[in-house]
Amino acid sequence: VDAFQAWCGPCKTVVDLFRKIRNEVGSGLLHFAVAEVDSIDALEKYRGKCEPVFLFYAGGELVAVVRGANAPLLQKTILEQL
Repeated sequence: VDAFQAWCGPCKTVVDLFRKIRNEVGSGLLHFAVAEVDSIDALEKYRGKCEPVFLFYAGGELVAVVRGANAPLLQKTILEQL
């Protein structure tokens, strides 16, 4: 989940990376979503940050968090979690 605030918008530069990985591993294993933290109380702790935050869930549980648009770290985290 790309957790973003309305004033800065979702991280568009990472969408291509997610698409590439999703095409490689299959669409059944990887799902990408965006969430505006300003309107979701459960994501309140991610408000006020000036960096993108990527939340990784498996089985409904938060399993990893990556702060910043660090493509190599995002790719590594995705592949580790899969």
